[in-house]
Amino acid sequence: MKKLFLVLLASAGITSAAHAQGARLGVKAGASLTNFVGEDADGVTNKIGVHGGFVAELGITDNFAIQPEVLFSMKGAKVEDLDNVRINQSYIDVPVLLKVKADGLFFEAGPQVGLLIGSKTKDDDISFNSKDGFKTVDFGYVAGLGYEFSSGPMIGLRYNGGITKVAKEEDGANSSDMPNVRNSAFQLYVGFMFGGK
Repeated sequence: MKKLFLVLLASAGITSAAHAQGARLGVKAGASLTNFVGEDADGVTNKIGVHGGFVAELGITDNFAIQPEVLFSMKGAKVEDLDNVRINQSYIDVPVLLKVKADGLFFEAGPQVGLLIGSKTKDDDISFNSKDGFKTVDFGYVAGLGYEFSSGPMIGLRYNGGITKVAKEEDGANSSDMPNVRNSAFQLYVGFMFGGK
């Protein structure tokens, strides 16, 4: 219930912000290449997922804006040492970015908080819930660039890096055997900002 409240609160905040002077609302979706990085990430490799959600752009000047977002993001990794084993995770990500604009081109960077809403470990034959082995809240950062056309369509590429070690520790040993891993994702997306530039 608390998770649902936080998601609704963030969504309401973006919707309210979009009604402020100089603010615009948008949508975006795309593909993600995700993995775990860190000291204990030697046995994992990339997996493909999707992400998408809502964007608000709060204009500061003609060239600077604050951009909060609420996104559904698939993350996780494949385990190289075990054939076809995948850790499939779902997050609600809320980045708050500083956006710098220059004639359609834009750069964006800022902090992000992610809320883990699901985690399953699966292979070709079985699937089990692994959410209890991972922390609910993931703090990270975002940096990227893109291009927005004057009529509203946009395309972008960003890196989404984790600061939090996402696996839980229990009695000095990690329940997932990966005590020192963080989320990592490259995201390619398209979107549309309503109201033009």
